[in-house]
Amino acid sequence: MSAGRLPLLMLAFLASASSTSGEITSHLVITPQSPVIQIGTNFTATCVITDTAETTADDLYWNLSQIIIPKNQYTKINESALSVTILVNSEKPEWLYCRSREKSPYISVNKGKFIHGILLTKVYPPDKPTNLTCIATQVKAFIFSNLKCFWETAGYHTKEMSPTTYTLHVEHMIDQVYNVSTKGNSAQVSMGVFPFHLLLDVWVVAHNHLGSKESEHLKKDADWFVKTNPPSGVKVLPDETLPTSLLINWTPPIVKDYFILKYHIRYCLNGSDNWINVPDVDIAEDIQSFRLQNLQPDAVYAIQIRCKNTKKDHGYWSDWSPRVTKETPEDRPTSKPDLWTIIADSEHKNEREVTLICRDPVFSNGRITSFNLEIQTQKENIRNGSMAWDYISVNRSVADSSQSQMVTILKKISLPYQSYMMVHVTAINSVGTSPQASLGIPVKTHERNLVENLKVWPQEGQLFLKWNVTNNTSVTEFIVEWVSGIDIDWQREKRNTRQAALKGNIEKFICYKISVYPIYNGWKGKPATIEAFLEEGAPLEGPSVRLNVKPGRNEAELVWNGIPLHKRQGFITNYTIFYSSGNEIREITVPANITSYVLTSLTGNTKYDTWIRASTIRGSANGTNHSFTTLKYAPGEIEMIVVGVSLSFLFVVLMTMLLCIYKRDMIKKNFWPWIPNPGESTIVNWSPDYPLKPETPKENCLSDISVLDMDVNDDKSVLEEDKTILALKKDKYLSEEHSSGIGGSSCMSSPRQSVSDSDEGGEIADTTASTVQYSSVVASSGYKGQTPCVPPQQVIFSRSESTQPLLDSEENPDIVQEGSRQSQLFPQSPCFTHTAWNQDGASSSKFNQLEMEPQEALLSLDLCPLAEDSVLTTPADRQSAPLSSYMPQLCGYRSQ
Repeated sequence: MSAGRLPLLMLAFLASASSTSGEITSHLVITPQSPVIQIGTNFTATCVITDTAETTADDLYWNLSQIIIPKNQYTKINESALSVTILVNSEKPEWLYCRSREKSPYISVNKGKFIHGILLTKVYPPDKPTNLTCIATQVKAFIFSNLKCFWETAGYHTKEMSPTTYTLHVEHMIDQVYNVSTKGNSAQVSMGVFPFHLLLDVWVVAHNHLGSKESEHLKKDADWFVKTNPPSGVKVLPDETLPTSLLINWTPPIVKDYFILKYHIRYCLNGSDNWINVPDVDIAEDIQSFRLQNLQPDAVYAIQIRCKNTKKDHGYWSDWSPRVTKETPEDRPTSKPDLWTIIADSEHKNEREVTLICRDPVFSNGRITSFNLEIQTQKENIRNGSMAWDYISVNRSVADSSQSQMVTILKKISLPYQSYMMVHVTAINSVGTSPQASLGIPVKTHERNLVENLKVWPQEGQLFLKWNVTNNTSVTEFIVEWVSGIDIDWQREKRNTRQAALKGNIEKFICYKISVYPIYNGWKGKPATIEAFLEEGAPLEGPSVRLNVKPGRNEAELVWNGIPLHKRQGFITNYTIFYSSGNEIREITVPANITSYVLTSLTGNTKYDTWIRASTIRGSANGTNHSFTTLKYAPGEIEMIVVGVSLSFLFVVLMTMLLCIYKRDMIKKNFWPWIPNPGESTIVNWSPDYPLKPETPKENCLSDISVLDMDVNDDKSVLEEDKTILALKKDKYLSEEHSSGIGGSSCMSSPRQSVSDSDEGGEIADTTASTVQYSSVVASSGYKGQTPCVPPQQVIFSRSESTQPLLDSEENPDIVQEGSRQSQLFPQSPCFTHTAWNQDGASSSKFNQLEMEPQEALLSLDLCPLAEDSVLTTPADRQSAPLSSYMPQLCGYRSQ
């Protein structure tokens, strides 16, 4: 029978057995049942149809984890058997089902009889254990009887479905075997008594459902597996006579009856992890003491010891003994103190402030208690003669000398530019004095600048620098100095060095000022300097802004201080100025070297808020806000307005004064009319019968003619009043002297009575009660052939009283003023105005021009009747009467 038919016959047998027992649960059966499958291989399962004709192999399909397997993985064996092949590539257990399609009502009703499944258990095959090691440890003074072994496992393992089991086997020469099983990588076998000097055979077997694997056998003497305790009672003793050595004593952990031990010793400076191992050839076997040599005096050392079996390749080194520390005795310092200087410009002119500093010698070999300082100074122009040395002792306290690398300030000296100085320093401890360190400071003008092209960059948490030298022959060494704030540190580099890393504690976000000084034959040269950061960051704060002076109307000057170095955390690349009024924010960016700026184009009488942002390559920070309000007026603007108004006012006043001066005659005439002085009138001595010799006026300033218009109220009243008035005038002029009422002058030489004294009717008395002033004008050419009483070129203006009725021009001053203004319009054509009556008795003003020479004066006149017989009773008479019918009364009136 073929091998392929055998599983099918087995399935048929099982189905038949189930049928006879009457317990048919499914018409489908899968073989093999509950298989254990190796991960990474192909697995084949077969589904067989039993006891039914409702379905065939063509109606079957496979389902793995509820996913239908593709038909290309199926294999039809016959009409009642269908197989499937799948690749097992995961560790997770899965169910594989064989199902039938529902092609008949019977299958639909009995679905449970047409499905069958198996659980696929997936495992890895066991791998061979490797690196088997075993150890027997010491307990108290004996070796423990238990042997503990360790091994490594390779490959993959399934811990859930089928974990791998490991069995440790130990066998010695008396054919006694010990074994123990575990699922881990270590196991311990108890042998009752440890078999010293016997050969042991040790191996490990790994096994699971897919098989087993055995490790290599470890066949060693039992002493080979022993690990003792570390030496006990370790003591370290210093020797005052040998300050560079320490004596170590200890006790072996086990008696040498079991085996002889050898030792391993190591030491280091306390606090350091740089251990120094004593060579094995320098340590003998089976010893209990050892002396360490070539140690540093006055140094604390930590010491440890371990041991093992002396047989080659036998046993394990014990653990290290507990660390024991001890300090070596002091000795004289064997290295120079590290002398250096800090030079800065002094407050005094042409001087340098030199600060001498130093560090303790690297090999101080004890606590430095003091320094001996020798200083030699000399001016450049002094070539001969000995130079005096100053000896200074610098004492130090215990606190100052607690750190060997601390900086000690020795002395501060003021050194002139034209002087040089040489300094020698020695360090002293309780044993002796160190070698001498020297440093010279040359004249300032003689400092040699040999270092150039200094560059600095960060790398792997350090600052590296590189430089070049112009002349290498005279350089003996270089001093690399770095300063941050008040902290200073330095290191020495050899003369051939051109690149170095700073060895101090360099921190992030701190600015370091790095300088490289050339030292030539002990004299300090001029350095090359650069600033650098190990790592940059954003500033911790922004600058504080303020106003330099009060703001103007359209501008304001802002000033700010730079951010302190310890808060910059990087190089400032630029400043950004923000200023706002209301919701509008404007900004201006300025370079990092600018610390002031003038804002322009501001609005007057406006409040502004301003702040400044400082930026580095890593970020930025804003400073505090500052508010200010611009002025309503610009500085000097109010003064300019006041000056402008004042100048304008002065200009107006000046122009007014000039106008007043230029127009003084017109102004005086309109506002201050000139009142004639009656005392200077000649009318009192003048009469028609006895002409007087004309008097020369005191002041011949007549430049114009004053014109008066005389009107009569109406013709009728004049006609009725004429007779009465003239009759009265006749009597009065002959009888009494007529008083002028002003200056005592009269128009008649004989006394006459005033009309106001008459006893006639009240109307007439009222009319003539007051004196009326008239003016008369006498020209050189006469009037209508009349001969004036005043000689040519001589005019007299007189004042008099008259009983003539008032003219309209006198009763109405407005008319007079208007007439005056009209006369002013024609200064070259003066007019003489008198009152005339027409044929109808109506009064009218008639203007007659008098042609006069430019030198002739213009006078006002009063007309008064000559005598009783010369009274003109009718208007026609008055109009046709010659001027001589009226007595010109020259009153001496002076025209303006």
